[in-house]
Amino acid sequence: MKRLPLRVALMEAERTLAEAGVASPRADVEWLAVHVIGIDRGRLAAVPLVDADVVEALQVLVARRATREPLQHILGTAVLGPAEVAVGPGVFIPRPETEVLLEWGLKQLADVTSPLVVDLCTGSGALALAIATCRPDARVHAVEADPGALVWARRNADAHAAAGGTPITVHAADVRWNDLLVEHEAKVDLVVCNPPYVPDGTPVPAEVADWDPPGAVFGGPDGLEIIRAVISAAAGLLRHGGWLGIEHDDTHGETVPALFARRRVFSDVVDHLDWTGRPRFVTARRSPLSG
Repeated sequence: MKRLPLRVALMEAERTLAEAGVASPRADVEWLAVHVIGIDRGRLAAVPLVDADVVEALQVLVARRATREPLQHILGTAVLGPAEVAVGPGVFIPRPETEVLLEWGLKQLADVTSPLVVDLCTGSGALALAIATCRPDARVHAVEADPGALVWARRNADAHAAAGGTPITVHAADVRWNDLLVEHEAKVDLVVCNPPYVPDGTPVPAEVADWDPPGAVFGGPDGLEIIRAVISAAAGLLRHGGWLGIEHDDTHGETVPALFARRRVFSDVVDHLDWTGRPRFVTARRSPLSG
């Protein structure tokens, strides 16, 4: 079979994606190439020649990405911390920015034995599964209202357990319910959430507009509809001294902390930046009992 220079194929593919407006054409091409070849990304530079059918397979995937189909849909998986989850149409794709929230949450659990953790608006289950992977002793509950996303969350939870991971519990429930996880009221050590928070009508990239479920992206006219509900739900779920971390839009750096300030049950309210230096998530503590 004819052998072709991989470097040339990668350069042509990168040019195609750049012309299509893909934000990170080189990285995307490299991920697609290692997916086709079946090697680690770090070894890609050591492959001078590949069979012609490898180049053809790569071109097919590049053509899909050029339509702005998300890279994660083409690969079939997304990564958050130590967790790799299956994703596809009908579920929000985990973003790297959420790893900052994950790291913060794990720090709050460092001195807690067998912590009780709740991940609200879990989507694919990535954040819940990342915590369960890092803390096998944790009891993790993942909450999702959308039936389509629930299919992915349960699939990923089952795969995690089948691989020997500590099982998590997936709930079909809405954060706006008054009786949400009432059996765990005032017992939870950590609540985390990456809710829909983009204000309605905000322009978003094609990968988001055409592929992410709108209900997982947009959070009402001001983007705060679900965030308000999460704050109320967490106030009931958290034990005294327990922590909440919730992502928000980068325009909410002052608005969301102000929502916490109105609730006397919370203290230690801090807004955090993501890796790009933009406001990304707020943390707060359920006020400890005095005395």
